[in-house]
Amino acid sequence: MPTDIEIARQATLKPIAEVAAKAGVPDEALIPYGKYKAKIDRNALPASSSQGKLILVTAINPTPAGEGKTTTSVGLSDALHRIGKKTMLCLREPSLGPCFGMKGGGAGGGKSQVMPMDEINLHFTGDFHAITSAHNLLAAMIDNSIYWSNPLDIDVRRIVWKRVLDMNDRALRQIAGPLGGVANGFPRESGFDITVASEIMAILCLASDIEDLQERLGNIVIGYKRDRTPVFCRDVKADRAMTVLLKDAIQPNMVQTLENNPAFLHGGPFANIAHGCNSVIATTTALKMADYVVTEAGFGADLGAEKFLDVKCRIAGLKPDAVVLVATVRALKMNGGVAKADLTEENVGAVRAGAVNLKRHIENLRKFGIQPTVAINHFYLDTDAEIAVIREMAAEFDTDAVVCKHWADGGAGAEELARIVADKADAGAPDFTPLYPDDIPLADKIETVAREIYRAAEVNIPPAVRKQLQQWEEMGHGHFPVCMAKTQYSFSTDPTKLGAPEGHEVTVREVRLSAGAGFVVAICGDIMTMPGLPKVPSAEAIYLDENGQIEGLF
Repeated sequence: MPTDIEIARQATLKPIAEVAAKAGVPDEALIPYGKYKAKIDRNALPASSSQGKLILVTAINPTPAGEGKTTTSVGLSDALHRIGKKTMLCLREPSLGPCFGMKGGGAGGGKSQVMPMDEINLHFTGDFHAITSAHNLLAAMIDNSIYWSNPLDIDVRRIVWKRVLDMNDRALRQIAGPLGGVANGFPRESGFDITVASEIMAILCLASDIEDLQERLGNIVIGYKRDRTPVFCRDVKADRAMTVLLKDAIQPNMVQTLENNPAFLHGGPFANIAHGCNSVIATTTALKMADYVVTEAGFGADLGAEKFLDVKCRIAGLKPDAVVLVATVRALKMNGGVAKADLTEENVGAVRAGAVNLKRHIENLRKFGIQPTVAINHFYLDTDAEIAVIREMAAEFDTDAVVCKHWADGGAGAEELARIVADKADAGAPDFTPLYPDDIPLADKIETVAREIYRAAEVNIPPAVRKQLQQWEEMGHGHFPVCMAKTQYSFSTDPTKLGAPEGHEVTVREVRLSAGAGFVVAICGDIMTMPGLPKVPSAEAIYLDENGQIEGLF
């Protein structure tokens, strides 16, 4: 079978101006980045009082077998176009880290891709580079302020602002610097996070406009003085210059699907270590331009969907009108105990056993007042008996389940899903409510997510962490939602516990304040905010062939 990149090369793309015109974007709002991608100047778009229907695509817990959440988002969007619905797709931008690490590309797959996939997966329009530069400018200005007599009285032991890089590099998790003597500054411990975990990324994705962006940047807490009072980004006078670096990055990027339908790709935080959603600006812009907006949230519904609902919707005043929960036979078999090497063999019993993972996600989504539709992302080795089990289990859970063949057939393979989801979106989700209210303590919010979504029996929040949370509440941040950083592979903090574990313990190792973004990060278990490369990284298989074309980029 052809690879994703081989399918992409056979595509006939339209000039981005033509795609944008189809979406209702006038020439004066289009900022081309080459022939097939562009940024959209929202200020030049025509005024609109319309409000489209918001459709969220999420998934069961990811496994190496794959679930195809982005692929399903693309296929559903194309299918909605095919049945006559004016639709806009809103996805996240891929990070270089996973592209060269374990996951590979993040632009969909098969005949449900966004294009040009090689450019999207690599440098794209430079948004991540701008975020990296803005983040590291702040880091440089902090050290510079300390070097020049430290007028803000910053306690070098309590600087919380690290540096970032959009690459998996475990060697940078913990570093010591500046070294080299008096001329280079005062030595201290620090480290790097991956760019997608940066608070700047979260701020870009949650800001409503450029003014809100600058205000949020100024509100970043970079550390504390010797008297334990906070030091803000605006105190080191970095916020305005950072805004300049981000003035283009804040504009949403438009590309197209293989079926030449418009798509916004903007922002890209990971849902295992950040809030995992595309930008509020892209989503709200799309809702003014289309009748239906299809968007995704990262990883499984326990992470991505929970944060979409508890963080993004809360901050931006959004609510989903329909939710799609993606599952595959292969992933359910892995959740049922089958090794990856044995997934090609029919195993009805394992599908049935693994369906407990699907059931858990359905139950969790209902806690938000949401009745999801299950999309069975079809793989060519799936058997009728295995598919029948998923349908049977979904019926047992009182949930619609639809076989989708968009990977092989594009939008035509997801038309049944499109009709069901459009009907549900039109009916709306009037009972939607976040999992917890704003006014309970931060520790209680963490415990609520751990017990209600992860089904933990014990939530271990050490005394030092509780004290830190209380201090932030005293600083006026008690109303913030919590953003849980946890392994994406399991409901627990142990990535090997597949299926639907319960009765486990969730330990909060560390908490971080993202005062500019407007949430508190709770780091659980062994999750790292700077990933490492696997033993055999994807980068080893990526190269240019004799014709100068990229190979190995999935």
